Amino acid sequence: MSRPVRISLHPQARAALAEAAALPDRFIPGRGAFDLAATRARARASAARGESVGYVAEVDAGGVRCRLFRPLPLAPVALYLHGGGWALGSVEEAEPLCRAIANDSGWAVLAVEYRLAPEHPYPAAVEDVERAVAWVKRHGGALELDVSRLALAGDSAGANLAAAVAMRARDRGAPGFALQVLLCPALDLLDEGAVRSELAEGFGLDRETIRWHVERYTPAVSDRELPHVSPLRAAALAGLPPALIITAEYDPLRDQGEDYASRLADAGVPVIATRYLGMIHGFVDVERFDAARAVVAQVASALRHLAV
Repeated sequence: MSRPVRISLHPQARAALAEAAALPDRFIPGRGAFDLAATRARARASAARGESVGYVAEVDAGGVRCRLFRPLPLAPVALYLHGGGWALGSVEEAEPLCRAIANDSGWAVLAVEYRLAPEHPYPAAVEDVERAVAWVKRHGGALELDVSRLALAGDSAGANLAAAVAMRARDRGAPGFALQVLLCPALDLLDEGAVRSELAEGFGLDRETIRWHVERYTPAVSDRELPHVSPLRAAALAGLPPALIITAEYDPLRDQGEDYASRLADAGVPVIATRYLGMIHGFVDVERFDAARAVVAQVASALRHLAV
């Protein structure tokens, strides 16, 4: 018999869950009244700008809309892939976090506005990220970027894309990335493991919401077994970039990130994995969670180490 979950939520996490529980069904994926267009519009309208950065520009990266945050000229580049279950999210919503990472690390951050499901299911988002990577390598110098050092970062579904793009680069024998930063990553789209079951309701990422997003991103069930969709199911992880993996104690996806970290370490890949106690999925929002500032400092430290 499974042991009951001992709940010790941080007050900010508890407040966020209470706010989410009060949302009308039209803003909750998986509910019968869910309105995707209204939810996207609401999120973009409420997005904060964040702190000032030395240089900010809209960029057309080979047909992919991006936003560049460059604290100083000749900065190396981290591509940031927002979360939102492959169907929600935007560079505007990720902007405060991207600005904070850029300022703290000294790296430029290129936020990628990849195509969203269900209008554009797998592999559209992965292809958009790869198109942006190729564009940066060819044209980043014109924006005073150091394209000799590239990193991938993302949260939730964006972390899934970061891991997938890193793996696809390895599988093609392409030049690798200096680092992959995976924040609260979704890494197995077929997983119904114990932690997800224990935290399946009431922790901000309910089972019905997860299922809705997975079905929109990968309508073909067979795609969910692919290593570039579910990186945790890859047969081999050797040769992947060093990783920084952040998980939250009360995230249904927590074990996926931590299992991936363990497998990376077993494969000889340098990895740091940190679990933030009392936190929930999505806590990397610097506008709402004090712990997100600690995440920014941790990410920035990892990036600065690569610049030495």
